[in-house]
Amino acid sequence: MDRRNFIKYTTATIVIAGTTYYLTSDTSNFERADLETDLKTKIPMQSDEKEILILASLAPSGHNTQPWFVKYHEPFHWTVCNDRTRWLDGVDPTQRETILSIGAFLQNLEYAANNLGYSCAFDILASSNEDEEIVTVKLFRSLFIQKFDIKKIQDRRTLRSNYLNDIINKKDLDYLLENETDFITYFPNTSKGHLYLNQQTIEANRIQSYRDAAQNELADWIRFSNEDVEKYRDGLTPASMEIEGFSGWIVRNFYDKQNVMKQDFREKSIAKVVEQVSQSAGWLVISSPDHSVLSLLEAGRRLQRVWLKARDRKIAIHPMTQILEEEKTRLAVNYAIGIKESIQFLLRVGYIENYPDPVTLRRPINWFIRN
Repeated sequence: MDRRNFIKYTTATIVIAGTTYYLTSDTSNFERADLETDLKTKIPMQSDEKEILILASLAPSGHNTQPWFVKYHEPFHWTVCNDRTRWLDGVDPTQRETILSIGAFLQNLEYAANNLGYSCAFDILASSNEDEEIVTVKLFRSLFIQKFDIKKIQDRRTLRSNYLNDIINKKDLDYLLENETDFITYFPNTSKGHLYLNQQTIEANRIQSYRDAAQNELADWIRFSNEDVEKYRDGLTPASMEIEGFSGWIVRNFYDKQNVMKQDFREKSIAKVVEQVSQSAGWLVISSPDHSVLSLLEAGRRLQRVWLKARDRKIAIHPMTQILEEEKTRLAVNYAIGIKESIQFLLRVGYIENYPDPVTLRRPINWFIRN
């Protein structure tokens, strides 16, 4: 057999073998719907309590770390706590984002409780972002309470791609920001603020991609394989990063933490950010009066209230807070976009034609409930 035929047949054999391996292995990403909700708990709990806390845990968090646990005192009396084993010291050394995430958790909790006919009494315990005990919660039966559609909590999703460039119309913006206008500013994609946030988001991501502490932390929270997805039920999965099809299969089967530290991965990550910021209706900027625990919790709740309305109007939301995580970009952003208050969230927003189901995983309730 001559060299040309040898190469042809060898190549064909490799393609056939690779295709066969692909078709006989995991051909799809694990998503939330693939895993059953585990309602078993070591601590005896009422069914309403379980439902409320499961829905609360669907709150967003950086790298999907789910940085909370709940101390169970007695029926309908808990303390929501800060889980230091889930901190992101590389990008969030002051735990600002941790408290924001716990704020979103509390908003979900209140909405879920309202849906089942309970009112909530919150008592803030923490005086700093590093305190373990953040808020005590007591639930009471209430006859006069407005119920919330929990499907909005179940369907919330972060979307990263396929944004349209149409500006958010006034009717939809008014709906999103109803009763929230004091601390939320919209920068449409025709504004100078939008252009600045695009440019600085790319720059902040470039800085962060080459800062090894941040990149190592990212690697620790990526769940490449379906085995890790099932084992941890948290972090960033191929599905949540919107890596589908054959590319998803490659990532699940051949990527690991070492790949994240390579030049090629870093460059592709930056290129993806450039692509993302090129498509949007603009930015929503959420701020707060200061950086106190109370203000951060309320900013997290404000984020969640807005996010839970977004799907109604086919508006996608993608938090991109790297500007706030890198000193070089953080110090100039307030002045550059004309906001005096403390900025807590930068949200890329845009209309989307098809709103897919949520895919990010959540830990079973028994994993985050403690005595």
